[in-house]
Formats: sequence, structure tokens, C-alpha cells
Amino acid sequence: MQLIGNGGERFDGVREIAVLRGGGLGDLMFAVPALEALAAAYPEARITLLGSPAAPAVLRGRTDAVHAFEELPVAPGVRESGADAPTVDDFFDRLAGRFDLAVQVHGGGRNSNPFLLRLGARHTVGTATEDAEVLERWVRYVYYQHEALRALEVVSLAGAVPVTLDPRVHVDADERAAVRERLGVTGRLVAVHPGATDPRRRWSPDRFAAVVRARLEAGDDVVLVGDASDVPASTAIRAALPTGLAARVHDVTGSLPLDELPAMLAAADVMVGDDSGPRHLAVAVGTPTVGVFWFGNVVNAGPFDRGRHRVHLSFVTRCPVCGIDVTQVGWTAERCEHDPSYVDEVTPEAVLADVEDLLATN
Repeated sequence: MQLIGNGGERFDGVREIAVLRGGGLGDLMFAVPALEALAAAYPEARITLLGSPAAPAVLRGRTDAVHAFEELPVAPGVRESGADAPTVDDFFDRLAGRFDLAVQVHGGGRNSNPFLLRLGARHTVGTATEDAEVLERWVRYVYYQHEALRALEVVSLAGAVPVTLDPRVHVDADERAAVRERLGVTGRLVAVHPGATDPRRRWSPDRFAAVVRARLEAGDDVVLVGDASDVPASTAIRAALPTGLAARVHDVTGSLPLDELPAMLAAADVMVGDDSGPRHLAVAVGTPTVGVFWFGNVVNAGPFDRGRHRVHLSFVTRCPVCGIDVTQVGWTAERCEHDPSYVDEVTPEAVLADVEDLLATN
């Protein structure tokens, strides 16, 4: 591959690299291809990921592109909460002056660029909105760009050529087999994640329940995954099923540790979900997916191929409650107070057709 965008020359003498990427699980997945590009461009360097606790839980031992993890402190626009997070002063007392190159792939830079500059790295690269402090090499932040490609364009400024577009998180065959044995699965396994951080991106539980029921009636096993915030949706799905079928559902929502989620998703033959972190992680572990997306989010977060990953789009352009234009999204966008699903116009029948096709062709 070649450099994305204008690119830049590799920096000399780089032995320590810091990469700033906080946020959720999906945000982390979008940064992985950029991390791999940096590791290939600077093979002698040690890469430290500055992120949330999700980063080591999901990536430690599952990628060669990250060598160390540092938990971000609570700071405006960088990390909003975290009871056990280090203080800002402690964070910079330990890390300032350590890095030769600091990379910002965390939003538009209004808050993250000043934060990154406090590290005192010899070289800096990243994005910048019109009101952000710029780094040594930078590219304009424009909301509608795929997040993985945005991060790759940033590291291209440091001379890092992409080596993959999809994130890659390693799960070995023994781990997959152990999950299936623990669940008692001998046939096909369909994983379902009925959630998303933004409620407007959530397909309703009754639609997920229709998919779950059809796969159970076809003889497949189904596992529901998600964190504590997804428990109400998973509970509603099981409640919508006949008693006999509900008893066959493996529901690990809210109880599966995050570091076990990669193996759980890798054990599945197909994963069905919203535009969410677990769906992006399923892509990274190599599991085919069927995703339900609001059409605008496909620009930023959709999977790249259709042989393994299918996308169902909802073309809602105005809030169903107040009628405000919802296509103008991003850091300057007006946001109404309503949270209806923008994706419920996608039918279970359409999703099921792709689940069946992927089970037959992958």
C-alpha cells in the first residue's frame, strides 16, 4: 500500500512512540490498523497506547503492535470519568519527556492536542479542527471520514504505510474450542449484541428477538453479549421468546469479562449487532457480521468488505419526534433531546437473509 493523503517522511531516531486513543471499544478497534502501520514503519520502536482500561483488556497478548499501555486520566475531551484513573499530574510526571513521537488519533484535537503536547515529544502528528491547536504535522479533521482511514491518514504523516484496513485481534483455535465446549455448542453459533452507546443506533429488542427465534428454530445456538447497559435489551429479547426457546439462549450479557469477549465472538459463526464496539471487535477476530446501521454511521464505521460483513441501512434524515435534520453530525452539530431508534425501519427478514447467506458461504 501507499501513504494515505499527503503523507510525510519517517522521523529519524524514533525509539519511543505514544498513541493517544481513548473512548470505547469501537474507537479502540478503529485505531488498531494505524498501530500496526506504526509498528511496521518503526520496527525498533516501543509503542505505548494511551487509552481506557478496555485497551489492555482486549489487546494485551492479542497484537504485536502495542508494547505497553497507560491509562488516561480524567481530563476534558480526553476521558470523562474513571474512579480509579490516575491524576493528570501523576500521568504527566511519569510520562512527560519519554517519547520521541506522539500520535493523536483521538477526535478533532480541541482538547486532545494540548493534552498530547504536554508529553513533550520531539515530534507530534494528529488531526485538527478549525479551533484546535495544531501539531507538528497535522491533517484537517472532517467528521465524515471512516475512522480507521482517518487514523491511517494521521500515521501516514509520520511515514507509516498501511498494512491492513481491518483491525486484527488474535484469538487462537484452542480458545475458540474452549468457548464452544463451555457453552455446549456442537453446531452453529450465532452471537448477538443488542446495544450501542447512542440509543438512536439501537435496533429494538423485538427485532433482535425475531432473529434469535428464527436461528434457534433452525437448530443454531445463540449467545447474547454486551455489558451491563445491555442487560435490559437482552432480558427483553429472552422475554419475547417462547419458554422452550428462551431456555436455550446463552445469555452472558453483563457477566462476561471484557478480556473474554474476543474469544466469545471468535467462537461464533456469525455475529449480529448494531453499530457498536462488539460488532467492530467481531470484525477484528475474523467473525462474519451482519450489522444494522444508520446510513451516516456507515461512512465513519462500516465494514469494508461484503464477502464477510453485511450492512443494513436505515435512511432516516430527520428526527422522528421533532423533525430536526440529523444528517449534520459531529462536534458542531445541533443535537435534539430525543432518542428514538433511527434504525428500526430495517426488517428482521432482511437481516435473517444475510445471516443465512453468511452461514452458507463462510
